[in-house]
Amino acid sequence: QVQLVESGGGLVQAGASLRLSCAASGRTFRSYIMGWFRQAPGKEREFVASISRGGGTTYYADSVKGRFTISRDNAKNTVFLQMNSLKPEDTAVYSCAASRVSRGFSYDHNEYDYWGQGTQVTISS
Repeated sequence: QVQLVESGGGLVQAGASLRLSCAASGRTFRSYIMGWFRQAPGKEREFVASISRGGGTTYYADSVKGRFTISRDNAKNTVFLQMNSLKPEDTAVYSCAASRVSRGFSYDHNEYDYWGQGTQVTISS
């Protein structure tokens, strides 16, 4: 089992940057692909980014492509989400998740097995 704890959220102005971190427990972190999802009030959970086990392959939602970067440090059991040029529409609770799917990516939240509690990101205009 994997426990995930996010940090780094906050309130910033449009155009600013934030870096989210997700620390994982356990020795099997590198066996999971990792993803970030977000959910705004009144909206469905939305895929943001995914990264392969070794970190060499990444996928992004079109809405964040070019602004967000997902990365991982397997030695520290941590996955990151660097968010630049933030917009008010990026406001949401951001959650990291771990998946055991055999391929190197997933954008389907149903394929993720473990979830963090989420961290709030609020962008003011």
